[in-house]
Amino acid sequence: MIAPMLKAAVITQEKDAQETVVSLRRLGVLHVGHVRLPQAKDILLLQEELTLLVSCEEVWDWALPQQKQAAAGRETICGWKEAARHISDLGRRYEQLGTFVRGLRSAINEWEQWGDFDPQLIDQLAAKGVYLKLYQVPLEEIAGLRGEAYIKVIFTAAGIAHCVVVSTAPLPLDFKEVPLPKHGLNWMKQRLQESEAAMEVLRGEIAKTLVHRPCLLVAREQLKKELEFQQVVAGMGREGKLAYVSGFIPADQQAMLFRQAREKSWGVQLSQPGEEDIVPTLIRAPRWVSLIKPVFKLLEILPGYRELDVSPLFLIFFSLFFGILIGDAGYGVVYLLLTLWLEKKKGVNPRAANIFPLFYLLTSCAIVWGILTGTFFGQDWLAASGIKPLLPALNRPAEMQAFCFFLGALHLSLAHAWRALIKFPGQAFLADLGWIGVLWVAYAASCALILGRAFPGFGLPLAALGMLLVLFFSEPRRNVFKRMGAGFTAVTFGLSFMSAFTDVVSYVRLFAVGLAGVAIANTTNAMAAGLGSGAAGISAGILIRFVGHGLNLVLGPIAILVHGVRLNVLEFGLNHTGLTWSGVAYKPLIEQAA
Repeated sequence: MIAPMLKAAVITQEKDAQETVVSLRRLGVLHVGHVRLPQAKDILLLQEELTLLVSCEEVWDWALPQQKQAAAGRETICGWKEAARHISDLGRRYEQLGTFVRGLRSAINEWEQWGDFDPQLIDQLAAKGVYLKLYQVPLEEIAGLRGEAYIKVIFTAAGIAHCVVVSTAPLPLDFKEVPLPKHGLNWMKQRLQESEAAMEVLRGEIAKTLVHRPCLLVAREQLKKELEFQQVVAGMGREGKLAYVSGFIPADQQAMLFRQAREKSWGVQLSQPGEEDIVPTLIRAPRWVSLIKPVFKLLEILPGYRELDVSPLFLIFFSLFFGILIGDAGYGVVYLLLTLWLEKKKGVNPRAANIFPLFYLLTSCAIVWGILTGTFFGQDWLAASGIKPLLPALNRPAEMQAFCFFLGALHLSLAHAWRALIKFPGQAFLADLGWIGVLWVAYAASCALILGRAFPGFGLPLAALGMLLVLFFSEPRRNVFKRMGAGFTAVTFGLSFMSAFTDVVSYVRLFAVGLAGVAIANTTNAMAAGLGSGAAGISAGILIRFVGHGLNLVLGPIAILVHGVRLNVLEFGLNHTGLTWSGVAYKPLIEQAA
């Protein structure tokens, strides 16, 4: 659930402003909102120093992306600024050389087919009355130029002759002239070789600076905390001899703040946040629900303070969607082994404590779904071996499509049921009940129109009832006509009846993507099996299986991000739960980063 917040103002004497911020940082409960724009020379200086340290990471990312992660040691640097400036200077020279090398390679590729020549010699010939120019001439026009000048075709491409035209007088031609380069091909290649060698030398120099990385990381974290501290001090409000810092605290932390205020002789004002306040969001959830946090962090989404915490439903349905979209127990086992290997290699990072348990949950869903459908690196070879799925209905297209429509109606109905529960006992909850009815009519219509099933007799009455509830109770008002007008506006410019139908139908993507993955796996196995049992056939078959199943393993996570995330974030979250995902994360002023 989203923790209730209180707006807090801590008042102190101006002379004690910095000491107050130090104490608040130790307390670690106040999410600071600046009263005024924090501006000061110290802040600008800290920002410049922080930018310098960030640029060092960028240098290592450009030149040594692999070695950077392997950097070890904690060398003590008397002046980290000198080391950082040296690294930044090396990076700037490396980047300039890289830009020059890319330009040379492009020019060499462009002039390789022309061959080597010296542009300065061509200028000298022009001074002596011999004019040599490069043109692009259509092949059919070449014959007409033979009498006017000497024509030498160097190469042809796409029906165009790239040629040298030599004449004893300036000869303007109505064809595209190719400007001469500043330098010849041989010069370009020599400079490219020299520049690449210089880049290798610079890369070696940059590699030597990796010994400073641990210390620079420490310095960067210290600068971040100091910058945060100075911004809070500079952003405090001032009234005469008093200074105050404003922000938000969780409602259950007010006793801690009052206790500290009594010790430090602060004044404290607490109030409920106003509608205009940007209140941070703090989600407190059971441990099993918090598994979804890495997904929220990856997508950079968070419900607003006044919105619903959909974490439990998001986790449940995201896990189910993962199982359906991957749909193969073999691939699930591969992902599980990769997770085990990564956890053993990387260890458990306190900042990402939920990521490995989440991966174990998701891979388990894929394995379970694969067992239910009899899919282990494909289906056909298991069926040919006499191994039957536990739930054969999940392999029948019509049944699976109907199941996807059912999932859509259920998922979206839960969104409206949740909204109705929040609105109850106000009349507006009836509008969400109406939407639930519309969604199940949409489910019945999907099965009827797409699968050819009979449309139930209660469908039209339920649709009419749902529409009436939506129209009359979306925005309850005393005036019936204004009530209907508001309801009509909500339907016209918000969630419409047709969009409810299309949202339910959109869940069929789970079936389509899962079926595509199984088809690729079956085709891969069939191609490999058709190569015979000889040594060459077996070797080629292994290669084909590796490529085909490897493709599925790569495409699987992409499908999750594209489809599994979309159904939860857009259809469920934005369209039906009404989430804007515009929340600001609760980040209290704290002495040590979590």
